[in-house]
Amino acid sequence: MLRETFNEAAELYDRARPSYPPALVGELARVTGLAPESRVLEVGPGTGQLTHALAEFGCHITAVELGDAMASVARRRLAGFPRVDVRNAEFERWPLPAEPFDLVACATAFHWIDPAVRVEKAADALRAGGRLAVVVTHHVAGGTTDFFARAQDCYERWDPATPPGLRLRPSSEIFSDLDEFRNCPRFGDVTVTRFEQDITRTTDQYIDVLLTYSGHRALDSTRREGLLACIRQLIETRHGGRVTKRYLHELIVATRVTP
Repeated sequence: MLRETFNEAAELYDRARPSYPPALVGELARVTGLAPESRVLEVGPGTGQLTHALAEFGCHITAVELGDAMASVARRRLAGFPRVDVRNAEFERWPLPAEPFDLVACATAFHWIDPAVRVEKAADALRAGGRLAVVVTHHVAGGTTDFFARAQDCYERWDPATPPGLRLRPSSEIFSDLDEFRNCPRFGDVTVTRFEQDITRTTDQYIDVLLTYSGHRALDSTRREGLLACIRQLIETRHGGRVTKRYLHELIVATRVTP
């Protein structure tokens, strides 16, 4: 399964994947009332990109991660936070504890969870009035725009799944899909807040982050190496060995209503 490919590169994932904007973390904490006594369930924490930021609030966190290598890196990264417990398990089958949580959080991993399970199980895990906080990340137009337009030629040449003429869209053209949360009667007061983040990377750093994406890892070695060589040459010859990437993060928060 594609969602299991991340586990093959846990150390690289931890090194290359960016953390979330401090403004997003602050808004998540404000909206959900995060405090030292809060009980948090994080689904799909990876190696702890969001977990570390949440742990700074002193709360109790149970982080359920599918990949054993990812969970191992997360435990090491979070060793300084005794209130964080990283579990290696599949969320869909993980038995919920008897005591409900105040917050269920999931950052850039919700789409990997079985859609028949994810919202309902999050509701099962929460107390009445508890919050579900989901971070959805989009790749959007911005940063080194010429590079991303030219890089499409590399993808069309080396990745047969690439639609011809595909281009990144600006944030203003990305529409929030809240139907899954609004259509669940167990949740109410669904809100979304948006945050943009520009990250500048060297050639090697950009190649590293590409190697953490499931679609790139799923390519056969010949196509993957050809694609990465094409992108490397483009960055080195046309952009001085450095490019800037823009991300749009959506923070979706829903409140668990009384049954």
